[in-house]
Amino acid sequence: MSGFWYFLGDFFEGIFKAVPFVGLFYNKLMIIIGFIAFFGWLRYMAQNKEVTKWD
Repeated sequence: MSGFWYFLGDFFEGIFKAVPFVGLFYNKLMIIIGFIAFFGWLRYMAQNKEVTKWD
């Protein structure tokens, strides 16, 4: 089981080492993806108006 945690730790260390090279581009990309997902979800909910009755 400890092998899994070592793998996970090494994986995240590698990601954190790559972050300075990516810079703000990654943050902006995540914000754009978040907005697209948010408005996509709003559109989906508007098209599928199901009323759930909680008795």
